[in-house]
Formats: sequence, C-alpha cells, structure tokens
Amino acid sequence: MPIKFNMLLAQAHIAPKDVILIRHKDTRSDRGRSPYEMWRDDRPMFETYQSHQAIGNRSKFQRAPKWASFVATPDCKTLFVGMYDATYQGILEAERECPWRNGIVEPANSQDIYTINLDPAFQEFDGKLFIEWGDGTRAWVQRADHQDKVIVELRERFQEDPFPGFLNFSEPLSRIEFLPPGWISTLSSSKGVYLLTCPTTHEQYVGSATGANGFWGRWLEYCRTGHGGNIGLKSRNPSDYRVSILEVAGTDKVTEDILAMEYRWIRKLQSREMGLNRNG
Repeated sequence: MPIKFNMLLAQAHIAPKDVILIRHKDTRSDRGRSPYEMWRDDRPMFETYQSHQAIGNRSKFQRAPKWASFVATPDCKTLFVGMYDATYQGILEAERECPWRNGIVEPANSQDIYTINLDPAFQEFDGKLFIEWGDGTRAWVQRADHQDKVIVELRERFQEDPFPGFLNFSEPLSRIEFLPPGWISTLSSSKGVYLLTCPTTHEQYVGSATGANGFWGRWLEYCRTGHGGNIGLKSRNPSDYRVSILEVAGTDKVTEDILAMEYRWIRKLQSREMGLNRNG
C-alpha cells in the first residue's frame, strides 16, 4: 500500500479540503531564479514570489486556507518545500519590478497579495519529501481532497543529486542552465569532446569544448542561439538536442590536442557522412 500525502495531513489533524497543492515551475524566470533556485538560495524571495499571484488565479488560491508548496527540481521531480497558512491581503497597489525577471514590470492592480506563514508541524519534511505529481503538470494548483498524491521518496536531509560522472552524463540542452551548482562547477572546469543527438532526426553532431568555461560554457551557446554557430545545426529546425560527453581532456591538453580528439570521434562516428558535422 503506497504512502500518500493526505496521510500526513491526517496525522497533523488537517482536513484535505482545507489544503491546495501548488507545484511551482516558472519557465519565464531568469537563470538562477527559478522557483527551485529561489527556494534553495533565497527563501524570502521565494516566499515573495509565492505570495503574489495573478488576479486571474484568485479562484484557485482562495479555495483553501493552507498551501502545500512544491517546486519542480532540475530533473523534474516534485519536492515539498513547505506548508503555509495563507491569508488574502488585497491587490498590488503600485507597479513594481519583478525580482525574478530582469526588466519586467508588474502593473498595479495585476496581482493579488497574500500573507503566508510556515506551518511548523510540516517543517521536518521541507526539502526532503518527493511526491508523484502525475501527468497533469499544467494543472499546477490542485485540491488535496481531489488529488491524494503518492509519496515516492523521503530523505534524511535536503541534498542535491551528485554529479553522475562524465560517462553517465546525458541531458537535454533545455536543462543545461538549470543544473545543480555542483554539476555546473564540474562541467565548467572540464574540457573535451561531446556529442549532440537530435531527438527528431536522430542525427549526431560531434563538438569540442576548449574555452574558459569548459563544457558548460560551450553548451550555453547552443541554449542561447539554437545552433552554436554550426552550419549543420543551422540547416535544421531548432531542436532540444541531448548532450553527452565522449572524452574528457587531461589538464595538460591544449586546444590543438582537443581538436585532434574531436576529429578522431568525427571519423569514428562518421558524423560528417551521416550526421551534422559540416564545418571545415
């Protein structure tokens, strides 16, 4: 028999009808300011983010006085980050700059404002409990009495997943900007040869990372441009390429050594004849 979230509510003598479930995953946020990153790095900013909600969502947020808050992690898991008592305060009276989106101004009268306070009865689960949200990720506000979520993991403490190792690393480019800081540090300090695979056409592209920010810096160029300046990738419709690492260069290797490694992999995988390598 699976353990479900409403069992925890029962233990705390909270009726499910008094709780809404909120899963924050805001793809509009600037890099470093996703709901998950705000909660991890700056909880007051996260709580400000949560306490301001679009007026169009008023009926969802005023269904219940308690908010069970979750965030989508970089690997798309659903992590519990707090049970809040929420009280409606009124409407945003003056425009303000959005702290998690540079250059964006939220107009006056566009937001409902709530006072939210953590319920200490649930703080032992903050950052440790994962649930199965289900397929309806677009329905990011749900009623606990209609959706009794299965608890899939309970950890002793909050801890981000460790870097899987270079040979096991494989991620879509859309997630590169949102990797855990430890992963980014490892990838930024390492250079070598990588592989991009198109999920639509199944074509491959072999590339090399030789710059100051290593693999991560090179992959950011693809995130920002969609092609990284490569002729073959420019000739295709934009795609969320999956990236993996073929070979890591030793610290004694210079740019010419890494380019030689890249060319060796291009020959092995025949990515010029049957792939997207067309430069040079």
